[in-house]
Amino acid sequence: MNVHAAGDLKFTGLTRPNGTPLRLNDQDFVAIDRDKNAKFEATYRPQALYNRADEGFHANNETFLLHEVATNLPIYRPDTGPTDFHLHLPPGGFQLVLVTSGAFTFDYDGRFYSVGPGAVMLQSAIVHRQLFYTWSGLSTEENLKTPQTVVPDPISMGYSGKFLEAFITDPTTFPNPTIVGPSQINEAETPRVAWSHPLHDRPADAGFWLQDPLALDALFKPLTDGSVKSAMPVHVRDIGIEVPSGHLVTGHIIATDPPGQSLLPKSTSATADGTSFAKGEVVIYRVIRGTAEFENKSGATFELSAGDVVTAGKSSINLIGVGENTQVLRLGLLKGMNDLRSWTATQRDEIDGLAGQIITHKDIRPLRTEGRPVPIRLAPKTTARRSGPSRSHLAQ
Repeated sequence: MNVHAAGDLKFTGLTRPNGTPLRLNDQDFVAIDRDKNAKFEATYRPQALYNRADEGFHANNETFLLHEVATNLPIYRPDTGPTDFHLHLPPGGFQLVLVTSGAFTFDYDGRFYSVGPGAVMLQSAIVHRQLFYTWSGLSTEENLKTPQTVVPDPISMGYSGKFLEAFITDPTTFPNPTIVGPSQINEAETPRVAWSHPLHDRPADAGFWLQDPLALDALFKPLTDGSVKSAMPVHVRDIGIEVPSGHLVTGHIIATDPPGQSLLPKSTSATADGTSFAKGEVVIYRVIRGTAEFENKSGATFELSAGDVVTAGKSSINLIGVGENTQVLRLGLLKGMNDLRSWTATQRDEIDGLAGQIITHKDIRPLRTEGRPVPIRLAPKTTARRSGPSRSHLAQ
């Protein structure tokens, strides 16, 4: 993280982004990022290689970035161990993580989480650190080719940790302050701290979200309307992010089983809602495994395979078919994103400079595995408010 001169939150106007308004591309457009052109770079940390869907990012006015993150070095090296305690402050507080291989352990606001393939998290401007990840020991070339999945089977959990991550705007344009640096971490106390701060820029209803891939609300439901063709039955999982994102983004996974196998965790009590595919002023599809076929407005078709991403206008494309053993992430970017603004460079630098001074309240959890979240928005003159969301998946 860069070091900048610190300011005073009471006087510098840092509680909300004050830069350029965000605007989704409302035109008819299609932008494709092909896996064959992927460029994996250690952009932020030596152990993590990032592959950005830049074609879609630029075509959509640089409002929404999707990238793949692949761990590529062992965690026991001095420069690759647990991260510091930090947070990301994108507009709207939106940061999505979908684990696709290996296993990770995170500290989120005083709580400890171990997650594997298929786990979904909205980090929502919350103080956290990455504590652990798996590494396969393979060469970089082999490591980047290992298959990915949203189903937590034992084989996929043995690979190096990988995940898909999405932000509103580019991480280099918004604050990413370090709250507790590596040399200041007390392992007996720091991981138990829950933190509050006023800079999250979250819409109403937004908050931390964790969906376990085997939870009841994560089960795949059959898609029965015939809109997506396949040799295998097509199923859909709602990753549940529309409400906790503050109605900024919807998320679904469209998938099929391998021939002769029942790989996907399924629900037989309900069918998938096909109208969910109509949501989004801009849509993004990322093929996690298998193949998917799309049709544009003129009737021409094109196919994507594992690692490919397409970003398109609201009515510019339709998903019309998927192959066997296929998993496709669909994100719908909602019109509420047009109500957001970017951070100015001055705001970004001042908040990064303030670092841990942005914290307005701390609370110590007796146990790192229990307890409701400490709300980021504290009531006036309140120092220990304990109310929190009622949904069991909401926990900081």
